[in-house]
Amino acid sequence: MPRLPLLGDPVSRTFRRILSGDEDGRPPWVRALERPGDAGWSGPGSAAWEVHGSLATLIGGVRALLLQAAHPLALAGIEQHSAYRTDAIGRLQRTNLYVTTTTYGSSAQAAATCQAVRKVHERVQGTAPDGRPYSANDPRLLLWVHVALVESMLRAAQAYGPRDVDADRYVAETAVTAEHMGIEEPPRSEAELAATLGGFRPELAGGGHTREVVRFLARPPLPLGAQPVYRVFRNAASALLPEWAPELLGLRPRPSLLQAADARAAEAVLATLRVLLGPTSPGERAARLRLSGAVSA
Repeated sequence: MPRLPLLGDPVSRTFRRILSGDEDGRPPWVRALERPGDAGWSGPGSAAWEVHGSLATLIGGVRALLLQAAHPLALAGIEQHSAYRTDAIGRLQRTNLYVTTTTYGSSAQAAATCQAVRKVHERVQGTAPDGRPYSANDPRLLLWVHVALVESMLRAAQAYGPRDVDADRYVAETAVTAEHMGIEEPPRSEAELAATLGGFRPELAGGGHTREVVRFLARPPLPLGAQPVYRVFRNAASALLPEWAPELLGLRPRPSLLQAADARAAEAVLATLRVLLGPTSPGERAARLRLSGAVSA
């Protein structure tokens, strides 16, 4: 244990820089969460704070990306409008900004973030390889991205984070963000979430483009020191996918003994990161400062 601080400084700085672009985990958009404002759309004690403050989101995020790649129209938008191949870390940081601000920001900050994302989505439209038109602001497509993210974060939390999280409450709280994104009637319970996800099955497809994205997600261009940790999270995320997803995504099934080893490795890595990074995320710390009134206008 005495050696942890020596190891922890470079590890924690690298980790935070990958996620936020800042070695302290406090880029300008995190510091902005300290500004005076209300408790936001969920607030302290909420299931959303509990789930999104857990390092299990690192596994949930990878699972969500894999799952989202199974929808041909969502995939077309990624392929045609995203620089994920050349700016994978930047895309990760923008996703982190969205989740963190809508979770820990004031109501005004969360709403502004959703509005900004919807504005970017106005340019994300075109024609998929199968000839169908798509738009990133299509409520149906937005619903798919939402349920894939929420279900992934929930499953990761149940496996590796706050396992006793109130799933119904979490889904209901994230529905507020969904509505501000223009999603009509988002799921508000775990049962509704499962039913909504299942309802997308006829729309999902594998194929070359899907498998190309999955291959990229197997080895994204992360810093060399982060790659072993990412492999652990990728294997854990793959094991949490719905039973029908691996074949669709072109993922080879791993024997049960290897899956058990993957789970133990994920638990060990997350436990180490919790020691190195502390129990509270930068976003939550900023929100608590805002609500305590410790930061002046």
